[in-house]
Amino acid sequence: MNKFGGITVREAARPDAAAILDLLRAAFAEYEGFLDPPSGAHEETVDTVRRRLSRGGALMAIAGDIPVGFAFYEAVDGLLYFGRLSVLPHFRRRGIGTALLDSVEQRARNTGAAGVRLGVRLQLPHLLTRYERLGYRITKNMTHAGYEHPTYVFMEKRF
Repeated sequence: MNKFGGITVREAARPDAAAILDLLRAAFAEYEGFLDPPSGAHEETVDTVRRRLSRGGALMAIAGDIPVGFAFYEAVDGLLYFGRLSVLPHFRRRGIGTALLDSVEQRARNTGAAGVRLGVRLQLPHLLTRYERLGYRITKNMTHAGYEHPTYVFMEKRF
């Protein structure tokens, strides 16, 4: 468990699945009808969240006793892949996303991973810019099934 300016980041557990799903839905609601193809986040259920937790895990950000953000993670090809990093809209711009990212990177270092990887939609250039500013580099252009041109990229930060 890590403390970041009043925010506690801790490992999520199976009983947190419903809270994670609620966070995910609230955080990704702004992308409904915007992203093409639509985000798979809208298809998540408590069962899919539990499967993600068993494949890897998740870190949760807590303000007081309120879950305000999370990020899934799992080991893939010697890296720690993280995804669906989410912060409740009214808790954004308070360093919670940064606290989650710092915790993911620390977890990667603690497990001996060579670095971290994430996928970022090309439709969200502000996220590409943010991660580049934090030392992440585009490593591969990716295309969703049924699309002719890249729709997202993998970004990595190596240690």
